[in-house]
Amino acid sequence: MPEPVFNIVLLSPQIPNNTGNIGRTAMATGCRLHIIHPIAFDMDEKAVRRAGLDYWHLLDVLEHDSWDSFVKTEAPSTIWLFTTKTKRRLWEAKFSEGDYLLFGSEQHGVPQNVHDFVGEESRLTLPMVNDARSLNLATAVCAVVYEGIRQTTAS
Repeated sequence: MPEPVFNIVLLSPQIPNNTGNIGRTAMATGCRLHIIHPIAFDMDEKAVRRAGLDYWHLLDVLEHDSWDSFVKTEAPSTIWLFTTKTKRRLWEAKFSEGDYLLFGSEQHGVPQNVHDFVGEESRLTLPMVNDARSLNLATAVCAVVYEGIRQTTAS
């Protein structure tokens, strides 16, 4: 497969429909999807077929046993963590092709050691009004990927 536009990283996803939607976004935009275990659902071939993910075989997807194994095998040079625990907005970042875009689980986000690994300057948020707690994970991933594409393809 060609080099990915971006690397979408899901740490311990919990909702299969979100992961499926994110997979579709990854496939449609030329991104690679990294899924880091543990996950809260089955991803074997039968489960993927049953979920109607007829495009899954077209997806550039890698599964990792843990956060530590992901860091060791991928050694991401630029990783952006999307979290509600920062005030730094999405458009304050300068994205480059091949960057890693990290998203935590729907219910728990990412643990403190991941926040520490990434560092304050690489934490970003999508601004929300009216005290919204968070956005749907698949919606957030799609918004971030397309902002990254906008930045990297602008002349």
